[in-house]
Amino acid sequence: MATAVVTGAGQGIGRAISRRLAADGYDVVAVDRDGDAVRETAEMVTGDWRRCDVADPASVAALAESLDRVDVLVNNAGIWIFADLAGTSSDDVRRVLEVNVMGVFHCTQALAPLMGPGSCIVNLSSNASFSNSPGIGIYPPSKAAVESLTKQTALELGSRGIRVNAVGPGMIQTEGTQANYEGDRGAQRARAVPLGRTGWPEDIADVVGFLASDDARYVTGQVLYVDGGLSAGRAAL
Repeated sequence: MATAVVTGAGQGIGRAISRRLAADGYDVVAVDRDGDAVRETAEMVTGDWRRCDVADPASVAALAESLDRVDVLVNNAGIWIFADLAGTSSDDVRRVLEVNVMGVFHCTQALAPLMGPGSCIVNLSSNASFSNSPGIGIYPPSKAAVESLTKQTALELGSRGIRVNAVGPGMIQTEGTQANYEGDRGAQRARAVPLGRTGWPEDIADVVGFLASDDARYVTGQVLYVDGGLSAGRAAL
């Protein structure tokens, strides 16, 4: 059975991706810093799990050593520390970049040797990579770096038959973002989306499932925004 490794799988989008890939027939290895949460995900999908901090090269190396093969790698683990740049500490910048950018680098570097022709990597970006907003600080630059890293990796691994793409979620309701949709804020945000609603983790998971499938066999080096049309722009209401 083909093996899919999903980082940040303890909740939200990562858990939904794990469920989708398991439904598609993959043997899922769910990965997260939170051992209890990722164990729960693994139980949901009848898969395996590993506790791993993607920002720690030694932790990622141990993950790689525990695996025999990888057919799909989903670099989903990510964090955000929202604040104006002027009020963002160097430690906060370092932590976001260590997880969001270096985490993708560490996992790709360590697990790509276990991948063969026909396998693929899907990185999680964000439409914030280009639609910068006040107050979210270093997060947009971190995701812009993920997109550049995606394209560079696609070029370098293409000769080995490994595809590399990214998915850029828009306004997705998860455990971590739910406070942004409470009360009237959810309806206000939905009105800004051309499709008229905010998204759910399953909306992202289904696109990851497509990119991991043979239907996307000639797709690599691309960033697919899954945001209900936000990235296309919208006339004033």
